[in-house]
Amino acid sequence: MTVSLCMIVKNEEHVLARCLDSLKDIVDEIVIVDTGSTDATKEIAHRYTDKVYDFKWVDDFSKARNFAFSKCTCDYIYSADADEYIDEQNQTAFRNLLSVLDPAIEIVQMHYYEPRISSVLNAKSELRPKLYKRLRTFRWVDPVHETVSTEPLVFDSDIVITHDPEKPHTSRDFAIFEKAYHENGVLSTNLYSMYARELYRNASEDELRRGADIFKEVISTGTLDEKLLVKLLCVLALDARKENNAPAMLKYTSRLLAVDEPCSEACYELGQYFYDAGDYIEASLWYYNATEQQPALDIHAGTDLAYRALGMTYAHLSEQTDGQESDRYRDLAEEYEKKADEFELPEE
Repeated sequence: MTVSLCMIVKNEEHVLARCLDSLKDIVDEIVIVDTGSTDATKEIAHRYTDKVYDFKWVDDFSKARNFAFSKCTCDYIYSADADEYIDEQNQTAFRNLLSVLDPAIEIVQMHYYEPRISSVLNAKSELRPKLYKRLRTFRWVDPVHETVSTEPLVFDSDIVITHDPEKPHTSRDFAIFEKAYHENGVLSTNLYSMYARELYRNASEDELRRGADIFKEVISTGTLDEKLLVKLLCVLALDARKENNAPAMLKYTSRLLAVDEPCSEACYELGQYFYDAGDYIEASLWYYNATEQQPALDIHAGTDLAYRALGMTYAHLSEQTDGQESDRYRDLAEEYEKKADEFELPEE
């Protein structure tokens, strides 16, 4: 069982050696494709392998990865980013897995863990496909009326990969989302979902505005699956609130509340709207509702962000009232501030 480590890199001189040191004794081949580094990335790569290739960057990660995969020659391909690494315990687990891996397995998923900078994860880690069989073996299935299986055999491993970037890459991603949409006029459902999540959690006001303009076009030109529609509407509600466009904000949140399962983001945005208007009673009701719903994009909208907002809202109400009522609001403010401080992302 042989493994190619396959990477695409650009200006990763600060983290590349850490990644390669954690994998060099596990894999049989290292293939590194550089997409235009101007620092010492390629020099570092050459210390570990002579299979270093150049690929002109065209704002398309898939094209770069396909090129990189084409250079691999081993049984399996392990795809890594330079800002990832595997600690000693999981290096041992990786070796153990390779020693017993059934050759019929075509994809191995591993736990993608972010200890510091969380991009779009709603948990401490998530399973992601990382190890791929290079050449697929087609299999016949069913004892009668047999057919060739088109579904890959996927194994969920216990191996943990640590993703520890120096800084978020969201601005780079936004530019690619926008270019892909304007060139093709459409994105895949998966890309719309990822774009919406990154916009809701990480966008600057300019990035949010451009994304909202795209989502308005998407909603106006086609019939969308309800789950995807909800995600796009969450972004539009956020953008409208930040633009102080109350009619649009209320239109989008009304549509979000009309679905079978309202999301925490819709309630949180209404809470923010009433908080900004100084209506703390109404704001507290919507923040509380946010904690009772499930998120469409961002787990924080129904947990620590809503708890913190409730704490601030009740603190204002405590200042505006007297006696026992003021004390009650103050106690609630302290309770929700504590809940916000104690919140931890779920494991998965």
